[in-house]
Amino acid sequence: MNMKIKEDFLLRKVADCYVVVPVGKATVDFNGMMNLNETGAFLWEKLENDTTKEELLKAMLDEYEVTEDIAKKDIDNFITKLKDGNLLE
Repeated sequence: MNMKIKEDFLLRKVADCYVVVPVGKATVDFNGMMNLNETGAFLWEKLENDTTKEELLKAMLDEYEVTEDIAKKDIDNFITKLKDGNLLE
């Protein structure tokens, strides 16, 4: 299943923090902003284009020294948060 971040949200780096902010119509429904760590920002950038969980897993394993089980859990948690915030198409 392909997933993609909605176009009404932008990732910005502010100092050493990554922040997701709504733009356009999303500013009405999304109150505030979301802070991400480096790994969250990495996954977010991958999700700016259509991608699958398998592609996210491969990218994370290539980028970080992490076990497959931990990477899968982190990806699942991140995707759940995005879905709960209605940030995925």
